Amino acid sequence: MPTAPERTAPRSTPVRPARRPSQATPAHRGDRPSPWPYLLIAPAILGMLYLLLYPLARAVVISFQDFRLRQLILGDAEFVGLRNYRTLLTDDRFWEAVRRTFVFMSVNVVAIMVISTLVALMIERLGRIGRTTVLSSLVLVWAVPVVAATTVFQWLFHSEFGIVNEALTGLGLHSFEGYPWFAHGGAAFTIVVVLIVWQSVPFAAITLYSALTTVPGELYESARMDGAGATRIFRSVTFPLVRPIFMLILSLEVIWTFKAFVQIWVMTRGGPGDATTILPVYAVQTALAGQRYDLGSAASMITVLLMGGVLVVYFRQLFRQEGEHL
Repeated sequence: MPTAPERTAPRSTPVRPARRPSQATPAHRGDRPSPWPYLLIAPAILGMLYLLLYPLARAVVISFQDFRLRQLILGDAEFVGLRNYRTLLTDDRFWEAVRRTFVFMSVNVVAIMVISTLVALMIERLGRIGRTTVLSSLVLVWAVPVVAATTVFQWLFHSEFGIVNEALTGLGLHSFEGYPWFAHGGAAFTIVVVLIVWQSVPFAAITLYSALTTVPGELYESARMDGAGATRIFRSVTFPLVRPIFMLILSLEVIWTFKAFVQIWVMTRGGPGDATTILPVYAVQTALAGQRYDLGSAASMITVLLMGGVLVVYFRQLFRQEGEHL
């Protein structure tokens, strides 16, 4: 009878001995972070801290000194404690500037957020060509330098050569012939608001549109099947999903409009009278008009504290609402 073939045992795979800790590869030796990346970026970080913190610290010190033109030249300023702050807090013009600053900020922020939201919703519903055209126009507006845009607005509302007066007169409103826009406080305030809103809407609208593109289309379809209208869809579907980006833009606009200076200084220098004098303009006027650099620094510090207080209140409310949704 044929014999069955003998089964050979499978050849075992040799087991490699485990590496000893002393035989670690170069990758394992690199577990500890190398100091070289930090050393390479240290000069840039130190330079940035110097440029940001030193002016702030210097302004804080000057706000507690008697620092005028003589002290600027000779450098023999003496500390006077809180005298500069007491002077400001008893100045009616300072409190009028504070009130005007909050009105200015509120009007700008509300207008920017409403217009930006409407523009972003419009872009979302446009076709490819229309969307590209609108986004390109927004980017071009955003890229215009602040001083250049302010100068253009000055010429648009020029009393003799401005296009606005020419257009209004052509429409039959002859009372606007040679109308001096910047000689009236309300008109000058309105022009500054329009300028800042025009400059701020592109960034806010593009950012909000980017957030809207992340909303799933299935949610819109489900809401429409349930009979929800456009307003209800935005309130119950769109806004809750884009709310973090919306609040981020809102906080940025609060900061930017609170410290608006260049547009006002180039266009009106705070005039006519004090119609467009907000806190940053008031600080510069105080520092330059009478060489009271100490009062100007104190006004700047109060501006920083007020803006910080507004943001603290805002973020506390934001975190409280976020905790309620969790």
